[in-house]
Amino acid sequence: MSDDDENGFEDQTPDGIEIPVGPAGDADPTEVVPYGGDDDEVKRVEAALYARIGEQSPEHRLTATRRAVELLGDPHLAYPVIHITGTNGKTSTARMTESIVRAHGLRTGLMTSPHLVSIRERIVIDGAPIAADRFVENWDDIVPILEMTDKELTDKGELPLTFFEALTVLALACFAEAPVDVAVIEVGMGGEWDSTNVVQSQVAVFTPIAIDHAKQLGNTVAEIARTKSGIVKPSSAVVSSAQVPEALAELERAAELTESTLAVEGAGFSVVDVTPAVGGQLITVQGIAGRYDDLFVPLFGGYQAHNAAVAIAAVESFIGRGSQPLDEDVLSEGLAGATSPGRLQPIAQDPTVVVDAAHNPHGAKALAEALPVAFPSGHVVGVVGILADKDARGFVRALKDTIQTFVVTQPPGERALDADEFARVVVDEVGGERVVVEPTLAQALQEARDLADEAEAEDAMVLVAGSIVMVGAVMDLVHQESGAK
Repeated sequence: MSDDDENGFEDQTPDGIEIPVGPAGDADPTEVVPYGGDDDEVKRVEAALYARIGEQSPEHRLTATRRAVELLGDPHLAYPVIHITGTNGKTSTARMTESIVRAHGLRTGLMTSPHLVSIRERIVIDGAPIAADRFVENWDDIVPILEMTDKELTDKGELPLTFFEALTVLALACFAEAPVDVAVIEVGMGGEWDSTNVVQSQVAVFTPIAIDHAKQLGNTVAEIARTKSGIVKPSSAVVSSAQVPEALAELERAAELTESTLAVEGAGFSVVDVTPAVGGQLITVQGIAGRYDDLFVPLFGGYQAHNAAVAIAAVESFIGRGSQPLDEDVLSEGLAGATSPGRLQPIAQDPTVVVDAAHNPHGAKALAEALPVAFPSGHVVGVVGILADKDARGFVRALKDTIQTFVVTQPPGERALDADEFARVVVDEVGGERVVVEPTLAQALQEARDLADEAEAEDAMVLVAGSIVMVGAVMDLVHQESGAK
């Protein structure tokens, strides 16, 4: 839910600052997905999408998506776009950007990935997952075009549209049909050849760039930044979080080549102050065009303050091209209404259970810094699982001083790293006495809760991290538990 005073996650820290730690009363801990399950028609569409080549096997091409949207009449040209890429923080930044724009009275579309519980989370209209009937009807409308494009591709010896290419076409069509005034679109992977890059964006946004998806994007930060910088369009506005020098150099090069403006956190805008508050934090931001004091952000973690600053700069660049400050009341409303499910989110109590989508060393380091501030605890039991293509050792190293006991499991799906194999990495890093192995996710969650209950520390808690898919599955488990009570 969007109202911070209704979330029911409250406790007292030793310093007297109230910090949310778990749901109270009969509150639904997963009400961020208010629609519950999806009906058979939505599942039919989902099955048709998943029957295509997976989103983790992207084609290095834009021609297929361009052809499909061309046959649809170029729906993506019907609205302006704020395009967001990076390695970590993309989804949170996209959600805050959309919420601020929507607070200005504009009808918004938002595309993010992956989803936690329902595939409809990936396509959001005016702040809510697209309605089931509109999702299905738009899909049925574009199926003939997808099939025509598939035939053209296979006739040329190319692969048909992939899952993510087809989903992108669907999202762009949904936004045009809504219709929206502006779309905030998160890149699926990379940038230059990502299917979302068919859009003609007015603003290109970059969250922190680090090494991830090295097999697809490159083995160095510079290579990855070069690929991501491909979303910058001619004469657009480029907004970036603080970057390491080799990444920043690539963004500067892209801005120069496209004759675009460039605002980078630290020089063009900055976070001035961060103060913990009930349900989130108060931040003061020096934007591109103005200073904004004591803005409430209903999200935990210092990194979310920086994501918020990037979102503010992105909206400043979109509304008034960075030359006019935003109305502070409208900005406050937009930030206060922002959500980012699965990001340092409390979902249960007794013991407190917090989920976080960190799945690489960079994200894990940010989590390690944020967790003790948002949820002080004398003993953290971590339910950890990771995908096989991730840096498992780097992930564990970033969290080994934060988590006291590791319950090693594995995320749902074929891409998961086997629990026993992951456990060997964890044991190598932290020692066997701190590790429990439970491959079944539901049992791993219960084991972690039991260990937290048995811990000597009264404020022991459970942290679930390592995979976005796993976080979604745990949220679904807790949702089912609350429904059964």
